[in-house]
Amino acid sequence: MPAPAHGHPSLLLRRLPLAGVLAWRYLRGQRSQILSSTALAALFATGLGVTAMVVAMALMTGYTEDLQRKLIGLQGDIIASPLTSEVLDSNPEALERTSELGGVRRLGRVAYGEGSLSSPAVPGGAGVVLRGVDPGPPPGVPMEVPELSPGGGAPEVLDLGADDDGVASVVLGKELARQLEAGAGDVVRLVVLSPGEDRVRFRYRSVRVAGTFTTGFAEFDARWVLLDRDVLRKARGDRGLDVMEVDVAAGADPDAVVERVERTLGPQWIVQRWESLNQQLFAALRLQELLLFLVLGLIVLVSTFNTSSTLVILVRERLPDIGVLASLGLSPRQLWGIFVIYGMGLGLAGTALGVAAGVGVAWVMTEFELIRFDPEVAAVYFIDSVPFRVEATDVAAIVAFSLAVTFLACARPALRAARLQPADALRDP
Repeated sequence: MPAPAHGHPSLLLRRLPLAGVLAWRYLRGQRSQILSSTALAALFATGLGVTAMVVAMALMTGYTEDLQRKLIGLQGDIIASPLTSEVLDSNPEALERTSELGGVRRLGRVAYGEGSLSSPAVPGGAGVVLRGVDPGPPPGVPMEVPELSPGGGAPEVLDLGADDDGVASVVLGKELARQLEAGAGDVVRLVVLSPGEDRVRFRYRSVRVAGTFTTGFAEFDARWVLLDRDVLRKARGDRGLDVMEVDVAAGADPDAVVERVERTLGPQWIVQRWESLNQQLFAALRLQELLLFLVLGLIVLVSTFNTSSTLVILVRERLPDIGVLASLGLSPRQLWGIFVIYGMGLGLAGTALGVAAGVGVAWVMTEFELIRFDPEVAAVYFIDSVPFRVEATDVAAIVAFSLAVTFLACARPALRAARLQPADALRDP
């Protein structure tokens, strides 16, 4: 007769310790209808709790990462701000050295301003944030600028300087363009706030809409306007303060790049990562993620009561077996191990079921964008749709938590079985 295959169940069982073999047989047993029903209830309760945790953590991780990506979509990874406007132009050699530092992919000078934009369709206009950039590669966000790209889409070089008629081009956030009912080629009225020594002045200028951009970040899409930096500086009276933005190369350590940039630029510059500029926001998100993990962990904790009940029933129904095994020399530790392994088997199966279901739900929610917000709601939550992103670290934490509480739930009923005396167990109830 041929030898059994290497993976045959009988061979695998022979390699398990005796406690594991007995626990496996109890898991497969069909003798008790009550036991099987409570075991299924424990399995599905654990699976439901783990599913909720996986989906919730995928929601928080996806929301946080999407928010981070959109926050730096129009900005640099590192922001270098001079203490005075004179510092920016006083040492061009330092800026040149900074652009050549290891880990620096691009160094750009950016001007900011505030104002309002109005169109013939919406003469009341809307308040806007003005971002002045130099000609160069467009930012890493989806752009539609047919005025600058004959083939449509985004141009290779974004140049928003004035045309032959002296009319500069601007690129609007998609939601802002919708509010103003302005499209590519339309001329709109720009009002720029120019801070003076005694009062704030208003400077007016006509600009042409070259196209739109979209980040999915409601604050940017509804308020931001891209235009040429020189145009903005002239419009604001050259009284504003420019900053330098640094894009970090892929694979480089941002903190190390920050240190190099600080040493190169000197003490008259404040160098910060974008996380530092939004520190309170992301600290609140991390706290919310932790609290959500703990609150939803209560579902898994409550589900372990079913596992504990299953073990109590199992111990009660297997009293004769426990007495026989103890009489044959099985130690209390081995008896304890039988029921702990049984409970952990239920917990492991329920956890695996919950992880699989949670990953599936997260994929469906993200793939079909089942959670989307109207523009008014998106302005509150900063994004127009919610992605669900399952991270291995989150899954590992959920699995570890689920198995840990399951173990605690199994320990006490198993300890009761281990402490039974053979005579008491064999006595007819």
